[in-house]
Amino acid sequence: MSILKRLIEHPLTRGLSVDDPQTTTLRRNIIQEKAFLRAIYSEWYRCLVTALPKNGAVLELGSGAGFFSDFRTDVITSEIFPTPNIQLVADACQLPFSDDALVGIVMTDVFHHIPDVKSFLDEATRCIRPGGKVLMIEPWRTNWSQWVYTHLHPEPFIPSAGWDIPSSGPLSGANGALPWIVFERDLKIFEKLYPDWQVVKVEPMMPFCYLVSGGVSLRSLMPGWAYNLIRRLEQRLDEKRWAMFAFIELELRS
Repeated sequence: MSILKRLIEHPLTRGLSVDDPQTTTLRRNIIQEKAFLRAIYSEWYRCLVTALPKNGAVLELGSGAGFFSDFRTDVITSEIFPTPNIQLVADACQLPFSDDALVGIVMTDVFHHIPDVKSFLDEATRCIRPGGKVLMIEPWRTNWSQWVYTHLHPEPFIPSAGWDIPSSGPLSGANGALPWIVFERDLKIFEKLYPDWQVVKVEPMMPFCYLVSGGVSLRSLMPGWAYNLIRRLEQRLDEKRWAMFAFIELELRS
């Protein structure tokens, strides 16, 4: 391990596997204590809440490290393994809900960990009632983000890959390019396979904020008070060209 990495690595999760549920619990603490990172998640959550139907059951996948329930108090929180502060242990590819039981599924940095997205989309089609939505904040591919994710991020980022992810563990299995693959590169394939779903919005965003926040693995490089300033500066850029993330909104046709 390089000296620089040891200096900027967050001490709470140092040496822990991402597949260890304790890591997810500690990452929840990290997000809460890092004001700049917490501001990023708060902006993401407001974006998700605004797009959700107002009434009806909403499932959040991958709730363990986050605090979306502070923004939508009636959400059903879930995680792939038992962790504190969740209501349900659930596999995205085998959802424990009856047909048309949900008006929405939301997730933050989860879709690119789902090993079989076709099974998830089949389940979402079954569980969500017409007019309902799948909403996600996910990594996105641009020339800039591909360089960052390839050189500065531990997860695989493979734009040439298919839709499936080799299963190495509940969280270690990943392809950060998967959302771009499904909803940009293979959009025509998605539309053919899932004609009941409309891609309402793919909004690239945040070229630099998450990077300077240090995320959940590194120490923060910016104080919390600088968040609004950095956001205003990066919004002056062409975010479609420089984005590292995207807000993706799918709606089940009525």
